Amino acid sequence: MTVTHLELANTVERIYRRFADLLRVDLIRLGKDDISPAQVALLFNIGEDELSVRDLLDRGHYMGSNASYNLKQLAESGYVERQVMARDRRSARLKLTAKGHELCQALHELHEEYHDALTSNLEDQQEMETALRTLRRLEEFWTQTLRYGGVPVNGSVAVQEVRNRR
Repeated sequence: MTVTHLELANTVERIYRRFADLLRVDLIRLGKDDISPAQVALLFNIGEDELSVRDLLDRGHYMGSNASYNLKQLAESGYVERQVMARDRRSARLKLTAKGHELCQALHELHEEYHDALTSNLEDQQEMETALRTLRRLEEFWTQTLRYGGVPVNGSVAVQEVRNRR
């Protein structure tokens, strides 16, 4: 069976939706009704760092308007501290509050249980590592294709003429 990159992309999208569903259930278990799975993803991306909004957008590949809305909600709910920069009031630094750290820690503990159940032996762990390497390779391929406007071939990019389809 030949697996295409389109099948992988569709599978990754479905996996992410299932992961968001799992986060939603975990949040209910933890009694948290003031935060969404998308907002949790922002917390995880901020982590221990103090980031500018631009750095967070670059790190997480978020859409600006969605991230802005979610960051505003996170600040209002007390999960994120937003510090406006003195030299440019449009710019801000973000960091997790104690409440944000506590939620991330609780979710990490739940997800360690999931990980342990999923990788109960060395072969399972190796399969997970292979899956991650494959997904990262696919991400890099698509990044290079977008960046250079051609198809990467053995470390270099072969620029192909794009045909107009009408």
